[in-house]
Amino acid sequence: MAYSAAFRCLTGCAGSYPLTQPLYRCPTCGGLLDVAHDVDALRDRSPATWMKLFDERYKRTVWPYGSGVWGKREWVAPEVPDEAIVSMDEGGSNLFWADRYGRTLGLDDVWVKLCGNSHTGSFKDLGMTVLVSVVNKAIREGLEVRAIACASTGDTSASLAAYGAAAGLPVVVLLPRGKVSTAQLVQPIASGALVLSLDTDFDGCMAIVQRLSADGVVYLANSMNALRLEGQKTVAIEIVQQFDWTLPDWVILPSGNLGNAYALYAGFKMLKDLGLTTRFPRLCVAQAARANPLFKAWSEGRSEVVPMKAGETLASAIQIGNPVSAPRAMLALKAMDGVAEEVTEDELCDAAARADRTGMYTCPHTAVALAALEKLVKKGLVEKRQRVVVVSTANGLKFTEFKVKYHERALADVTSRLANPPVELPPDYDRVLAALDRHAAQTGKR
Repeated sequence: MAYSAAFRCLTGCAGSYPLTQPLYRCPTCGGLLDVAHDVDALRDRSPATWMKLFDERYKRTVWPYGSGVWGKREWVAPEVPDEAIVSMDEGGSNLFWADRYGRTLGLDDVWVKLCGNSHTGSFKDLGMTVLVSVVNKAIREGLEVRAIACASTGDTSASLAAYGAAAGLPVVVLLPRGKVSTAQLVQPIASGALVLSLDTDFDGCMAIVQRLSADGVVYLANSMNALRLEGQKTVAIEIVQQFDWTLPDWVILPSGNLGNAYALYAGFKMLKDLGLTTRFPRLCVAQAARANPLFKAWSEGRSEVVPMKAGETLASAIQIGNPVSAPRAMLALKAMDGVAEEVTEDELCDAAARADRTGMYTCPHTAVALAALEKLVKKGLVEKRQRVVVVSTANGLKFTEFKVKYHERALADVTSRLANPPVELPPDYDRVLAALDRHAAQTGKR
């Protein structure tokens, strides 16, 4: 049976639209769109058959199925042909057993899904492979577009630029000046994108790129575009696959624009709808306290997220005050019996340092999720034997400045309790031996 998917209104307006149509909002109500699959057609295979198929493809070398995204192509974008797919073997990232870190919290079963172990170093690759592949197909069918464009706090621009370069498609990225790490900034530059550094924040960049897309100048690649979420939902499917098709009890996710919260829900929902699972895990959406519009809405019992002016946070990728996917995230929280949490700069920094001392090397956004987990444990919401997955959204190597300043005690409003600066010594054996003895005495390790 042929499988298909189309854009449909998230809130239920009539009408469906091909994925190749440059459409970002419902033409009837102006609301967000969803990618709807023909689930009845997908039921032509049993749950066991789907599991076997996905396992046979996983991390293999038959194009394009080795990708963690395209290995699930029937559930993602089934009508994109092989020749239009733009893939860099995204997905298939390590589900890291954070045993030592978990034990510091009194937990037995903590895992970290390392989505930053991807081609451009973030989970954005999972959605970008789908979006660029669909655009590639649309252009082959006659779509005329001056460029693919996005507003970004760093990772989206890096991913779009790389996938656009691989497809030979023009890319424009709008970045908030001075709010992107050096490693993130250089990625789209190196990929040949037109990089526009604007004297505003992410929300200001987003307003401009939305206007450009509304005027038909560019194709919008931000997560307002539901295609991005189709790739990102495979994180949920892959987590379950890596646990031999069993569900965790909790998923902890750092989020700013909030598309990823809905993407996880969409993945878990598809598993449930097709009979591979019978329930949802609980979801925690974690935000920085200085950019926390979802947390405010959830904690106040409101169904709508009110935009705010995001303050400066070290978790720069989630420094977003007007999240486009807020309605999607609220839907996900409700369906998954979820909670929202906020963490301060001091809390996220110390959580990162604690995790790093157990072998991880966390980005500040992952640290937001870790700090939120620590709060949930203290509140008694996460129990000792529950299985917890923290979604790590980016590679810590992109945020070297963050690490250096923490250990130099140079971060404002941060105590740096676990700072570990280098000890500068002359090349003297006795001085080196004394330093080793002091370290052993301080750590209790001799």
